[in-house]
This record gives sequence, C-alpha cells and structure tokens, in this order.
Amino acid sequence: MDIISLVERIGEAPTAALFGLLTGILFGVAAQRSRFCLRAAVVEFARGQMKDKVAVWLLTFSTAVVWVQGAQLLGLIDTAEARMMAVPGSWSGAVIGGMLFGAGMVLARGCSGRLLVLAATGNLRSVVSGLIFAVVAQMTLTGWLAPARDYLAGLSITGGGRNTDLIAAAHLPEQAGLVFGLLTALLALELSRRNRIGARRLVFASGVGFAAALGWGLTFSLSQVSFDPVQIESLTFTGPSANTLMFFLDRNSVLEFDIGLVPGVVIGSFLAAAFTGELKVQGFEGPSPMRNAMIGAGLMGFGGMLAGGCAIGAGVSGGSIFAGTAWLALFCMWIGGMATDLALGGRRQAIPA
Repeated sequence: MDIISLVERIGEAPTAALFGLLTGILFGVAAQRSRFCLRAAVVEFARGQMKDKVAVWLLTFSTAVVWVQGAQLLGLIDTAEARMMAVPGSWSGAVIGGMLFGAGMVLARGCSGRLLVLAATGNLRSVVSGLIFAVVAQMTLTGWLAPARDYLAGLSITGGGRNTDLIAAAHLPEQAGLVFGLLTALLALELSRRNRIGARRLVFASGVGFAAALGWGLTFSLSQVSFDPVQIESLTFTGPSANTLMFFLDRNSVLEFDIGLVPGVVIGSFLAAAFTGELKVQGFEGPSPMRNAMIGAGLMGFGGMLAGGCAIGAGVSGGSIFAGTAWLALFCMWIGGMATDLALGGRRQAIPA
C-alpha cells in the first residue's frame, strides 16, 4: 500500500501518527540495544576517554548524516522546508538552552531519549524524571516559563527569516554534508575496532541514526500528498513529550507525528528489553540521586525547548540537516555536560552503562 492509499483509507492525521509510531519503535529497539546516549558519550569524553560510548554516539550521528544527505542528493527528500529550517532559529537559545540541557542530562543520568528508553524497561527513576521533563517542557512552551523562553530566545535570532544552513553559509558544495558524514563514520568505526565493539551493537547504533533519517523521509513523503500542510520533522523528544502529555490530558488534542513517536519508543524499548531479558524494576538509590534527577529533568525540559531540540532533536535530527542553531546547541550540550561532570567530581566515579 502506497502513502496515497494509506492517507485515503485512514486520513492524514492518523497516517502522521502511524509514521511517528513506526519511527519511534525503530528508535526504541535500536537505542535500547545499542545503549545510545549523548550523556554517556559526553561524560566519557570529559574524563579523557574515547571508548564505546563515544564510538556509538559518533556512529549514530554519522549514520543519520549519511542517510539524510544522501537522500537529499538523490532528490528523495528535501528538508529546506522542515520546521527546524523554515523558521528563524535562536543563537542565544541554542547557547543557553544547550548548556542547561547538557547540565541537566548529567544530573539526571541520561538524556531525554535515554530516559524514555529506560522508563520502558522498568526504571522508575526515569519514569519520574521523564514526567518532570515533559511537564517543564510544556510550561516552557505555553505556560508560566514561556515568557522567559521568549525573552532568552529573542536575544539573538538567525537572519533571513529562517534558520541557517551551514553548508550553504560556508559556500560548500552540496556533497560536503555526505562527505563529512562518511569521514565521521570512518572515525566511529576505527574507535569501535579499537574498543572491540561487537557488530550487533554497531548495527543497532546505526539503526538509531537511520530512525532519524526515516522520520525525515516519512514526513516529507506525507507532505507531498497531503491536502493540509504537514510539518516535515523527525526524531526529537522535547516538543513530542509535551504534546503527548497534553494529548492524554486534553480531549481536543489531535493526532500528529509527535503523538505516535513517544509511544513508539516505549513499545520498541519494552519489546527489545523483554526479548533479551533486561526488564527490571529499578528505583532511586537515595535522596541525593533523586534530587539531582528531578533538577536535571527540569533543566532539560526548559533547556531543550529553549534550544529548539534535545540531544536527539538537535544533536542527531537537526545535525543531519546542518541546521546552524542545532549544531550550536549540540556543541553547548557537550560543554554544559562536561562542565557539570567536572563540578560533580566525575573522574572519581564510574560511568554507568
């Protein structure tokens, strides 16, 4: 069944939600099996190591870049009108939000995507942190924190009425993005070889990156056949977490890609953990970790919304289309995360899996 037939049978909004569900399931399975997490990679790098967690992150990131840039060169997708590119981005939001998100993910012991994956496998700490993250994200989008977000985001905005395409801004050939992705993939594979990472984990790490490309491809294809405007988007968890929360609280909410994405991740992660016998109920180890997790979740909710994306939304999806503010946000997430780990005396602690 092609997309047109699917839309005619179930409608545009349910099709968008279905595409989000499929993208989420793929991400959930791949992220659970590969243990992909920006926070883990940042902490490992901050402690002077280039081991499996950095290699997995680099492979995920490069896979997304290669698939998305390759698809654009072949004319299969066009992300120029993606939501992230078609509206002005915020340089100040990327810096401040990225730093806050980076600090928050270290305090919470997981980026927003990782918390969602862990919550599906029985980690109650991640359930609590995820709910706080979603509530604060919604407050930042339309609630009491929205004025602060608007003020900080308005301090410095991209010019031209849209976000900055880094490849075009640098006057590079359109193939530059694909070349960069391939070179990054080679670096990731070399690190994987040195750290003896198994082929299965590498496949799943690549699957996380492919899920980001799949999201771009599905929403772009739907936008080409839909009567009403459809947002071209992909994996991200700040906005979708808030939207999914409101979907279950407001009977007037409508189906969209975001609404299918979050449940899809939960389903995929749960099935992957169940298949490998990794379902396990876990809680907080004490009051200090609980306090840090709650503060960290709040920082991620506000920071991710201010930055225009989370570790996945900016770091993988936005990075794969070379959105200027997404790259700046990702850089600041690394800086914020490394600084926080250093402040917490991270070098004296083990790096959780």
